[in-house]
Amino acid sequence: MAADLYGCDPALVDDVPALERLLHAAAEASNATVVDALTHTFTPVGATIALVLAESHLILHTWPEHEFVALDAFTCSEAMNPEAAVEVVRAGLRAQRVESSVVPRGSAFART
Repeated sequence: MAADLYGCDPALVDDVPALERLLHAAAEASNATVVDALTHTFTPVGATIALVLAESHLILHTWPEHEFVALDAFTCSEAMNPEAAVEVVRAGLRAQRVESSVVPRGSAFART
């Protein structure tokens, strides 16, 4: 699932430690298992935070100057709920609007 979050609180979008906690909370809410994490902070503002999951990954990209966040929630597990991850991030950043889409992947390997 890919989600674009608009009208986010700019102070929250530039608080990297808070974003890290928020993304971990999103992973927990979506029933995902975090196996590794990476954060890169940009100058003067912005960050990318990636969580490697046993189920695949969650990645958050921020543009505080535009009050914008992009969230990718990729999963190969039917037990993981990416919509829950998006909701946790939306609420945590006080996003005014969310546009999300689901992109089916790996259809050649679909279970029968």
